[in-house]
Amino acid sequence: MSTDSFPTLPPAARVGDPLERIDTPALVLDLDAFERNLDLMQAKARAAGVALRPHAKAHKTPQVALAQIARGAVGICCQKVSEALPFLEAGVTDIHISNEVVGAAKLALLAQAARVGRFSVCVDDAGQVAELAAACAAQGSRVDVFVEINVGQDRCGVAGAPEVLSILQVISAHPQQLAFKGLQAYQGRVQHIRSREERRAAALAASARTAAVVAALQAAGIACPVVTGGGSGSVEFELAGGIYNEVQPGSSAFMDADYGANEYGDALRFEHSLFVLASVMSRVDERQAIVDAGLKSMSAESGLPRVWGRQGVEYAVISDEHGNLRGGAPLPQLGERVLLVPGHCDPTFNLHDELVCLRGGVVEAIWPVAARGLSR
Repeated sequence: MSTDSFPTLPPAARVGDPLERIDTPALVLDLDAFERNLDLMQAKARAAGVALRPHAKAHKTPQVALAQIARGAVGICCQKVSEALPFLEAGVTDIHISNEVVGAAKLALLAQAARVGRFSVCVDDAGQVAELAAACAAQGSRVDVFVEINVGQDRCGVAGAPEVLSILQVISAHPQQLAFKGLQAYQGRVQHIRSREERRAAALAASARTAAVVAALQAAGIACPVVTGGGSGSVEFELAGGIYNEVQPGSSAFMDADYGANEYGDALRFEHSLFVLASVMSRVDERQAIVDAGLKSMSAESGLPRVWGRQGVEYAVISDEHGNLRGGAPLPQLGERVLLVPGHCDPTFNLHDELVCLRGGVVEAIWPVAARGLSR
């Protein structure tokens, strides 16, 4: 058989296509809402005198990071060393690995990347420091170091000032390879507390624990240049608290359904800009419409997606390739398109090769999710 007879997969969308012509399921971005979110976040950070370093693990898309940096962001965060490489290649040269890095291969990669861009990384153990210094020495590079403190997440991070001071002694023994940059204090549990007042109280408690460590370092004669942390659900409190001078919100550019369920009142609130576009593929049962977007198109660990713009219709059941829409309102008909707000944007991005960017319902750009799958 001639290979000329084999079909090739056409692109899901082309620049200039209307929304109705995009093949589904597709990850789509409303550029107008997205840009308003970026402008709002940057304006709030600038007004507070706080540096903005958005987290790229939320989207894994270099064009998103470049748009944030163009507005004044000082750089980005990545969670893994491999994840940072497409951003470095795209011209993002100030990257914080907001995580501990262990293992010879990963450390060698980080030290090599630090020859091209400015990198920082978290540590919470003296052994990590020694191995990082050795890797940098082998590559002839230098890395900034943040000591991570546990402020309530109960995941990574040392308990308090004594542990920080002990680690700093090891960092100071490697002045050619390492420089103490400051503290990372991230409280992820705060981000999705629904009540704004309860979220505020939890964020302030994390800030108080951070402030105590900063004060102890100052008492020991040690400057702490940067205190970094925070997230989209708590950033309004970190901006106002006077402790953090750098914040790391990632999801604020997109606002998934989980973040959207938080109570914000008149405070800092962002718009939904990210959607999964789906098509109704079956209407054999009049009580429900079946769409072609399931677990292989969006994650569900933070809850089911919201159906956008269709009052009374809910996404009720999720399967690998299907979703059941139910409700009292008129359900979409066979072949109709439906916009879904994913429950959690971060792992949803990681399921897609590209982001279809719309303005006024027309495709303006297609951005590769270049760091998809890079979790080493």
